Amino acid sequence: MHAMQYEIVLPADYDMEIIRKRVATRGHLLDDFPGLGLKAYLMRERGASSPVNSYAPFYLWNTAEGMNSFLWGPGFQGVVNDFGRPRVRHWTGLSYTEGPASQATPAAATVRRTPVPDGVEPARFVAEQVAEEPAAGAVASAVGIDPSRWEVVRLTLWEQSDPPPGGDRFQVLHLSQPGRASLRPGRHW
Repeated sequence: MHAMQYEIVLPADYDMEIIRKRVATRGHLLDDFPGLGLKAYLMRERGASSPVNSYAPFYLWNTAEGMNSFLWGPGFQGVVNDFGRPRVRHWTGLSYTEGPASQATPAAATVRRTPVPDGVEPARFVAEQVAEEPAAGAVASAVGIDPSRWEVVRLTLWEQSDPPPGGDRFQVLHLSQPGRASLRPGRHW
């Protein structure tokens, strides 16, 4: 599994209805994309538990080929054409877990990034992060790591629109999940 996210920070007075319409008209285009486990179309609005307006899709890829096909294909080029080329963050997958509310449609997401502290055994720290069980209301959760920055990321999709604290909070506008059933559950090593 590969986790990927780009966040496009938008002006404070940006009409976020533009993002809602974009997702409503284009979101379905990845509903059957080869190699994609799931894509959560995430948005946050300034003043609504966020200091900024942003559009920040988060992807879980089953295959590197699927991820590359997206990045070097017309889908991502549309993002580049409309917003400029964003920095794409990428993490190697460590675990995936369906949550207690796995049958629900997610309304919100949290993305929590945690640096691996200096002086801590990386394997032990990562094992502790992966062992964290999804809380009530969680639809699904994934953990990844970027070893070039020693950063762990946890994406959690939530049934409720007001998720528990911890990380950046987003609205889920749409969930494409063509390969969600193929995302391997549990620890990935």
